[in-house]
Amino acid sequence: MLCPSQSMGLLLFCSFLLPLFFSYSEAGSVGVNYGRVANNLPPATKVVELLKSNDIGHVKLYDADPSVLRALAGTGIKVVVTIPNEVLAATAARSGFAFAWVQRNVAAYYPSTQIEAIAVGNEVFVDTRNFTAFLVPAMQNVHAALSRLRLDSAVKVCSPIALTALQASYPPSAGSFRSDLAEPVMQPMLELLRTTGSYLMVNAYPFFAYEANADVISLDYALFRPNEGVVDSGNGLRYYSLLDAQIDAVFAAMSALKYDDIKIVISETGWPSKGDSNETGAGAANAAAYNGNLVRRALSGNAGTPLRPQADLNVYVFALFNENQKPGPTSERNYGLFYPDEGKVYDIEFTLGGSNNGGGGLRWEEDRGRSNGGSKGSGSPPTQPQPSSSGTVRASSTGERWCVANAMVGKARLQAALDYACGEGGADCRPIQPGAACYEPDTVEAHASYAFNSYYQRKGRAIGTCDFEGAAYLVSQPPKIGRCAFPSGA
Repeated sequence: MLCPSQSMGLLLFCSFLLPLFFSYSEAGSVGVNYGRVANNLPPATKVVELLKSNDIGHVKLYDADPSVLRALAGTGIKVVVTIPNEVLAATAARSGFAFAWVQRNVAAYYPSTQIEAIAVGNEVFVDTRNFTAFLVPAMQNVHAALSRLRLDSAVKVCSPIALTALQASYPPSAGSFRSDLAEPVMQPMLELLRTTGSYLMVNAYPFFAYEANADVISLDYALFRPNEGVVDSGNGLRYYSLLDAQIDAVFAAMSALKYDDIKIVISETGWPSKGDSNETGAGAANAAAYNGNLVRRALSGNAGTPLRPQADLNVYVFALFNENQKPGPTSERNYGLFYPDEGKVYDIEFTLGGSNNGGGGLRWEEDRGRSNGGSKGSGSPPTQPQPSSSGTVRASSTGERWCVANAMVGKARLQAALDYACGEGGADCRPIQPGAACYEPDTVEAHASYAFNSYYQRKGRAIGTCDFEGAAYLVSQPPKIGRCAFPSGA
């Protein structure tokens, strides 16, 4: 795994060699990275059944393992294979080597195995073995091989970059590539991507930025939760999520090189469910919130960034499994969505539907950083509230707070907390009884939000009264649940 740490203004960016999942559709897509740095994982045939049973239709591999590619045959699952960094020099120097690799690892399985892209290397600029000079020539040879085999229209060539490729990343509008990479590497790479109709893969981890800057970065901002946003001083756009800010920094860097038309796929992102004592923010509740909200964000169609409001969010989550042989801090072995025994580390869904994903459920309108007038690229951001000069998102100017349900903990935990709030907790739950004003929508999440908020307000909004063991959290915007008005306090 590659994990250099580098400070970039407010945001500290670091990327790991990690996996993810996604799909291409009008509303964006989600997939998983299937890493195998472990000695206790199930066989590939069982992994494929796990993917299918959880409606995961895209998988990214860190190699082109024959047993995995055979297991994926006939499933319809879209696959990204990877050429390891170790063979980039040979791939760049010998077109015959590139052709043989593509023939052996792609053509031999396609189309039964739906390979849709080849990742040429992974975070090459971070690798201490210095393979950077080989990257673009290797990508060119791989594309030439695909063309010879008449697969170039079906299989794209790309290469995941880490955010450490950026020289500047904050504010997002100031994003630029490092001077040693911009013209020698990124420009010819982007030209190849444009010519071949491919996309730039980016590994982005808000967790690392939050962990290193928890004193100035709001946790809600990192987890896609309701927050008051941070204004980009360069263009006036308001950001409501740290991932948006990271991706827009890359878009700005591409724009500086005159490549505004190339799409981005988030090839790795995730949040650890466990970490060492100094890994601020690591934990199952936060991991469930980040990945669960990410999935809903990608699949809902409300996925554009402030700089690219019409862009779909295609993303691979890191990672499919906890991998027990990964080196480094505890978090490195705890990014998995599943344990090796195939049990879920926490409960999230990989498709839209149900009470947690729209309809009458809890919704948050944040307008993707645009003004209320609906302009798509800029417009004046809201004047209240403003972030503090240090970058910390301040509390609402009115001081109002509401307590709402965290749907990512699952219905069972929400129901248990709801029962407590309406029983021993003393919340006023009359409005959510059948026929009462707040009974509709009749979902556990909606009822729990009302009960949790009643409990929180009745307890005088004291610290710790909006927690319910991770089943609730505070917001500073009025919740929108059906037609029900939530009481607030100032």
